[in-house]
Amino acid sequence: MNAIQLPQGAIYLPDFVTAAEERELVGTLDTGEWNTEMKRRVQHFGWRYDYRARAVTADAFLGTLPDWLSPVCARLKTGTAFGRHPDQMIANEYLPGQGISAHVDCVPCFADRIASLSLLSACEMRFRHRENGEKHALILEPRALLILTGAARYDWTHEIPARATDIVDSKRLPRGRRVSMTFRNVRRGG
Repeated sequence: MNAIQLPQGAIYLPDFVTAAEERELVGTLDTGEWNTEMKRRVQHFGWRYDYRARAVTADAFLGTLPDWLSPVCARLKTGTAFGRHPDQMIANEYLPGQGISAHVDCVPCFADRIASLSLLSACEMRFRHRENGEKHALILEPRALLILTGAARYDWTHEIPARATDIVDSKRLPRGRRVSMTFRNVRRGG
């Protein structure tokens, strides 16, 4: 597995937010209500994604994204390849030993660009090409942004292995609490 090369269409931006912004974002999330229906805790903003139906329906609209997300959304729109203001964000909390299985974000639900901001703790994300099985891996550092477009969005799965440690530079590093904020645009009627 190659730990440096990314799938075509994946863009990795370290230090997308400052440490102070990271603390503020996590603090604001922690004052909200975490949903505990899944193995990990989540919060939905803009639109609720139905994990069972794998859909976003018209009645899933929760309202516009809150103002506290505006600085990040503005930076996504003007300072990255994301290129637009997102209308949906899901925050996921991962404790050591938790992950997410290999998947491609719902194609009929979400537009062609997905952005994920990693906060608090590093972890490994794995990519696998859906046809030829080629694999790549990336250590997502705290405060880094990963954007998936094109082939990286549609032709590769991505996952976070469920484990308590990762190997970085031949050293086993323990994971801590990690929060990811995934920004997307809902396809109307998706």
